[in-house]
Amino acid sequence: MHALVTGGAGFIGSHLTEALLARGDEVTALDNFSTGRMENVSHLENHPRFHLVTGTVLNEALVDKLVERADAVFHLAAAVGVELIVKNPLESLVTNIRGSEIIFEMAYRYRKRVLITSTSEIYGKNTNGPLKEDEDRILGSPLKSRWSYSTSKAVDEILAYAYWKDKGIPTIIVRLFNTVGPRQTGAYGMVIPRFVQQSLKGEALKVHGDGKQTRCFLHVKDAVRAMMAFMELPEAAGEAFNIGSQEEITIEELARRVILLTGSSSSISHIPYDVAYEEGFEDMPRRVPDISKARRFIGFSPEMKLKDILESVIQYYQRESRLLPVP
Repeated sequence: MHALVTGGAGFIGSHLTEALLARGDEVTALDNFSTGRMENVSHLENHPRFHLVTGTVLNEALVDKLVERADAVFHLAAAVGVELIVKNPLESLVTNIRGSEIIFEMAYRYRKRVLITSTSEIYGKNTNGPLKEDEDRILGSPLKSRWSYSTSKAVDEILAYAYWKDKGIPTIIVRLFNTVGPRQTGAYGMVIPRFVQQSLKGEALKVHGDGKQTRCFLHVKDAVRAMMAFMELPEAAGEAFNIGSQEEITIEELARRVILLTGSSSSISHIPYDVAYEEGFEDMPRRVPDISKARRFIGFSPEMKLKDILESVIQYYQRESRLLPVP
């Protein structure tokens, strides 16, 4: 298979690219390096089945050529991270919505299969749990930039479903719940790499709010394994799937575990949301996925526990010749 991976130099995209190449596939990675990093794919530069294209999914002529040449498209390119979305809501909306629209239109033109990565942000302030794929979305005011990302990804999902239902293009939606691992940076509000870097530097770990909010974290290799399986499954077309772990932890306890595993002398400080992000910022007290549908379709079950995930990120940053700056 020749796969086009948009966002292929990003955190998840680079791991997906590696896994596809290891399987024997040919991969074209498209990235504009707004959040992706050359370091993520530089080791693949001389691989005979790897092709790196610098460009944006907003370039219709370029996307047209790349989709035509590919057998399938993994669409990962998007504005990501709560911090980035809050700071640049308009850019995030355009990149996510218009970029996906172009991908789907070219997939329709050339009759190609598409998997698009969505997000647990889809569910908004819905604190039911574990959350199933058909749960209601509960969002705050559209005047709060916090909700622009959720809205843009919802439009992406609507487009994916419409192109499948109305035009017969096999599209698959994968909703990722806090995917983490080596190569993820803390530059856009990603909590685990941010905690790890702060801990290794001996700095205070900055916990937003009271730290009682809970999350579940999934290793990137488990996410990649699921995405590849769904792309190969004809029955997955037209469906949305939660992909995540159900190992729930408070952010306060997460900070404590990072300090323990790194052997750091770091303390924990609490930062109000309106200082960390913007005035009136709204966060969710709990977010846990129901993964029974993914288990039913592909036998999905996370292989890596939280301790393994944290150790993999710690080891990654310990190997780095320098620690990336943390805002």
